[in-house]
Amino acid sequence: MGENVIQDNSNDKVQVNQVKIPLLVYVAREKRPSHSHHFKAGALNVLQRVSCMISNSPYILVLDCDMYCNDPTSARRAMCFHLDSKISPLLAFVQFPQRFHNISKSDVYDSQLRMIFSVQWQGIDGLQGPILSGTGFYMKRVSLCGRSIQDIDLEKLKQSFGSSNELIKSLRGNNKSNALNVQHRLLEQTQLLASCTYEKDTKWGKEANYFTGFTLHCKGWTSVYCDPLRPQFLGSGTTNLNDCLIQGMRWSSGLAEVGFSKFCPLIYGPPRMSIFVSMCYGYYAFLPLLYFLPLWCFATIPQLCLLNDVPLYPKVSNSYFVIFLFIFLSSISKHLQEVLSTGGSFQTWRNEQRIWMMKSITSHLYGSLDAIMKRIGMREASFLPTNKVEDAEQVKLYKIGKFDFQTSNMFLVPMISLIILNVVSFIGGLVRVIFVGNWDRMLVQVFISFYILVMNFPIIEAMIIRKDKGRVRPSVTILSAMFSTIFLLLGCIILCC
Repeated sequence: MGENVIQDNSNDKVQVNQVKIPLLVYVAREKRPSHSHHFKAGALNVLQRVSCMISNSPYILVLDCDMYCNDPTSARRAMCFHLDSKISPLLAFVQFPQRFHNISKSDVYDSQLRMIFSVQWQGIDGLQGPILSGTGFYMKRVSLCGRSIQDIDLEKLKQSFGSSNELIKSLRGNNKSNALNVQHRLLEQTQLLASCTYEKDTKWGKEANYFTGFTLHCKGWTSVYCDPLRPQFLGSGTTNLNDCLIQGMRWSSGLAEVGFSKFCPLIYGPPRMSIFVSMCYGYYAFLPLLYFLPLWCFATIPQLCLLNDVPLYPKVSNSYFVIFLFIFLSSISKHLQEVLSTGGSFQTWRNEQRIWMMKSITSHLYGSLDAIMKRIGMREASFLPTNKVEDAEQVKLYKIGKFDFQTSNMFLVPMISLIILNVVSFIGGLVRVIFVGNWDRMLVQVFISFYILVMNFPIIEAMIIRKDKGRVRPSVTILSAMFSTIFLLLGCIILCC
């Protein structure tokens, strides 16, 4: 733990070309093996407390470590909203979209997060404002601490904000910048505020850390989405499958944990916000479950039934078949229209469909299980950071639109097992349709396997054709084939019974 004043502007003589250099302070959070110190929310709490003592500025800019300002007018854009008398009293933060400097033309991992920042956040902005995205936003400090703390008893404030009298003075607005003009006293206070144990038995570790955007909206605050043509901030997107799936698993775990908690948006939200905003938050809280359960069913049940001559869908000649066809085509067309309307291409649509399938059967599954295990006390909270160091060979594969399958077996085995299952199902179903002649009953199930294989052809290519380092290792293919065989046998036994 430490604070270094890199540039102190308290001396008016410190100037470069007659322009005063702003105060710049580096804060390192205290680290102890017995305390969790890896999580972003806790680190932001430390920065918030320490900055209260040094500058106590009314607005806070939050950026990830790999992001930089691409447009110096971002603060002015944000202040246009924060200082607007019509919306300012209730405005908590101005959210900018996440944009990335290293996105390739093909973007096989959907690292640009197009659906979120070009479609969904635009829609939510029409309600109470976008969801807090964790980076790229200007936050009003008073929204985090509360407006009405002037008349609250000091001891009650200490229960909420900790034991520092100087911090509480700052929160009340009674402590001006640099009021602690004794250097060692300022250092002593900031070290206390940055310690691992400061948050113990306070609301810092409970309320201030927890799903900040949701709790702010529940308290009546609003937010604004600002998406100018020029990206205001740029960061580094994921350029390999391993980082993409780990990131997805971490996000899924956090979202599902909210859904299983007392802050479940569908229960906690409606009395405090509009039903539409609650539904938006509920969608994201249960998104991992809404994706991995249907996708696993979609990738296994029709295939097992096809191999055992069990039809699941109406015959092609049946009038009810039109309903299923309409649902499938409308879903595909809706996604394609959104992609094209936001500057994407058919290739973008295909890549998003593919990575959605991959994440659903791996990241969303493991993220949901992680949240459930933490909820029932079988697992403690953990943090898996996304790797920010780029590997030259991985970047090269990403640039040419090739997947890098150098990742954990826990991700590879489910994907490849389902591909093998669908290969067997497709071949078996095709033989059945050709030689038995029941194409009218089984055509839909054959098509489902075909569609999955076509969309995920890069996996088949990595298993059979590719010889570079990014291929699927033969040992993983063999292990996956064993799991597929066991799954097929169990499926046959269950369906035959």
